[in-house]
Parts: sequence; structure tokens; C-alpha cells
Amino acid sequence: MIQIIFGKKGSGKTKRILDMANASVKEAKGNVLFVDDDKSYTLSLKPQIRFIDASEYEVKGCDPFYGFLAGILAGNYDISVIYVDAFLKLVKAEPSALEGFFAKLEKLVANANCDLVISFSEDAANVPESIRKYQI
Repeated sequence: MIQIIFGKKGSGKTKRILDMANASVKEAKGNVLFVDDDKSYTLSLKPQIRFIDASEYEVKGCDPFYGFLAGILAGNYDISVIYVDAFLKLVKAEPSALEGFFAKLEKLVANANCDLVISFSEDAANVPESIRKYQI
């Protein structure tokens, strides 16, 4: 399942996704991962959460991001949930161009039987309905 936290910069998305990640450790049946574009929130996460700085792998663009996630999931069958902060910085795309991409992501996480929670720096009203349906 995909879930998205929408909001403009400064609206509390990162705090919310960090809180969700830390709370999920108690209930997760597998590993919890947190992906960001830098290391600034490493110390805000519980030690049980695997932190990945995507900038170390030069993940920039939809296809590289998809391959990055697919590789993570292929290498570890015990992932319950992946949290992604700074999603639009990583995919380098306008929200209107992401409809097909989210369809691919949905298949990927369904096949891996894991959840994907994303912070999305945009007002939900400016995003296509096919993406807005993931809003939490």
C-alpha cells in the first residue's frame, strides 16, 4: 500500500513521517527503512530503523528511484515499510507527470508485500486525482 503525506515546505511533513516511522517499529513484522536525500534526520530515528541516504547513490529521477527501490526490495524480502522523505527532490519530476510512475510503484510494493509512505512537498489540490487517492 502507498500512503502520501502532502503539504508545502514547513507544514510538518517531515516531523509527521519521522513520528510514523518511529511508531511503526513496535508493530512492524519486518524491517523498517527510511530513505532521504541527506543525513540530516539520521539521529531522529530509532536505531532499529535502517536509514538510507539516497544522495550517496545518486538517485535522481523516476527511473533511478524505481530501480533503487526495486533493488532494495529484491535484496531483502523482510521489509515491512519504506518511508521516503523529500520524494519530489529524489524523482525530479512535476506531480502531473507522475501518474504512470505511481502505478508502477503500486505494483512494486504489492509484489513485495510492503508499505510505502511518502512525504510529498506539494498541496494535494495541485496533484492529479490518481495520486491524491493515496493521501493520508
